[in-house]
Amino acid sequence: MTGRNNEFQFGGINHLALVCSDMQRTVDFYSGVLGMPLVKTIELPRGKGQHFFFDCGGGDCLAFFWFPQAPDGVPGVSAPAARPDQGEIVSAVGSMNHVAFSVPADRFDDYYARLAAKGVAVSPVLNHDDSPEGVTQELHDGVFVRSFYFTDPDGILLEFACWLREFGDTDARHTPRTAADRVAAATV
Repeated sequence: MTGRNNEFQFGGINHLALVCSDMQRTVDFYSGVLGMPLVKTIELPRGKGQHFFFDCGGGDCLAFFWFPQAPDGVPGVSAPAARPDQGEIVSAVGSMNHVAFSVPADRFDDYYARLAAKGVAVSPVLNHDDSPEGVTQELHDGVFVRSFYFTDPDGILLEFACWLREFGDTDARHTPRTAADRVAAATV
């Protein structure tokens, strides 16, 4: 990756904290299916819940809260309603849309097959490029990342992704949109 932060020295994501409905089921999926070691557990004071941390590589953690009175998620609001290959991926402002785990390019196809063999419903492989559709079925020099999607037991959208090339000066070329560019939800 290129780009330099002259303001702060970041070492990656310390942890991303999500909310689950069943901590045991979450441990079974993230440790049992995905193989992430459970590295820290916290029982929150005064019965407020739990906070568990999984090592997701590179010194980063994926963390989960379990709150006894957490409301249920609302697909299409608090998270996408579907995987990208199955429907609408829009979620609300301030929501967490998905978590993408970086995987080695030379293990990508093997990881896809291994997850499918474990019974995880995986999307087709997406080769992301700069074409008008943004994806292609063909693997060519313009593909900058390959990925596929799946969900955890609570419907959290997850992705395995591998970068295929370094970014250059022309990769960050789009003008950022503003709140004024948004379309009211009622008219969509």
